[in-house]
Amino acid sequence: MIKHIVMWKLKDSHEGMSKDECIAKIKQELEGLKSAIPEIKTMELGKNFNELPVSFDVALYSEFESMEDLEIYQKHPEHVKVAQFIRQIRTDVALADYET
Repeated sequence: MIKHIVMWKLKDSHEGMSKDECIAKIKQELEGLKSAIPEIKTMELGKNFNELPVSFDVALYSEFESMEDLEIYQKHPEHVKVAQFIRQIRTDVALADYET
C-alpha cells in the first residue's frame, strides 16, 4: 500500500476568495476525484486547527495500491487541474510518500 501525504500553507486570500473559501474549494475538488479516479483507495482532507507558526493550513492523506496507481492519480487531468489551482494559492508545501 502506498501512503501519500501532502500539506499546504495557503495565502490569506486569492482572487477575492478568503483562505477558508480556498480550503473549501480544495476539499470539494479533491474529494470529487474519488469518483473520477478509481485508483484512489482512501482520501481524507482536513483543515488544520493548530495555530503554531510551523503548522500547515490543510492536510491531505490518501492511499493507493501501488506506485503505478499513484502515478495514474498524479497524471490524471482532473488531478492536474486541482493541483494547478493549489499551486496558485499555496505559499509552502510538504510531501511524503511511503510504502507499507
